Amino acid sequence: MTRGTRVLALSVLALAAVSACRKKPEVTPTPSGPTPSPTCDQRCRDSIALSEKRRADSIAAANAARDAAERERALATTKATLAAPVYFEYDSDELSPDARATLDAKLPIFRANPSLRIRVAGHTDERGSDEYNLALGQRRAAAVKRYLSDQGIDGGRFEIVSFGEERPVVAESNEEAWRMNRRAEFEIIAGAESLVAPK
Repeated sequence: MTRGTRVLALSVLALAAVSACRKKPEVTPTPSGPTPSPTCDQRCRDSIALSEKRRADSIAAANAARDAAERERALATTKATLAAPVYFEYDSDELSPDARATLDAKLPIFRANPSLRIRVAGHTDERGSDEYNLALGQRRAAAVKRYLSDQGIDGGRFEIVSFGEERPVVAESNEEAWRMNRRAEFEIIAGAESLVAPK
C-alpha cells in the first residue's frame, strides 16, 4: 500500500470515528396516556363544584330532617301539655297548687296560639247524685276557665261542659279510681291545624 493510500484510509477511519463520537440529539419523551386537553382544568373544577354542591345539599337535607323532627317533638310535647288533666279533691272545685302548676304550663301555649279554642270538661267520681255531680263538674270546669282568664287568657276561648260521673277514666270503686276520676279535661275545638309550640 502506498503512502497516499494509507493516508487516505486513515483519514476515512478518523472521519468515521469523529462521526461516531458526535453527541446524539436529545429526544423528548412522549407522554404516556392521552394528551391533556385544554378544558381538563374546567372539567375538574366542575366536578369539584358538583361534589361540593351534593355535600352541601346532603348537609342541608340532614339539617332540615333534624329540624322537622325537633318541631314534631316540640309539637307532641305541646299537645301533651295541653291535654294534661287537672285533678280535684273530693267534693271540691278548688284548684290545688298542683292543678295551678298544670294550668300554668298551658299558658305559654295559649299565648303562642291565639286562635286556639278549648273545651274544658268537668268530671266527678261516682259518689253523689247525678244532679249533684253534674253541678260539681260544671263548677270544676268553671274554676279552670276562671283561673286561665285571671292569667290574661281571653275567657271567650274556653267552652265549659260537665259530664259529672258519666265518663270515668278508671271504672273501679276505690280511692285511687275516685282520685283519677275527679278531674277537668281539655279538648281542642278550634286552632289545632295551626298549633305551634311556644318559644
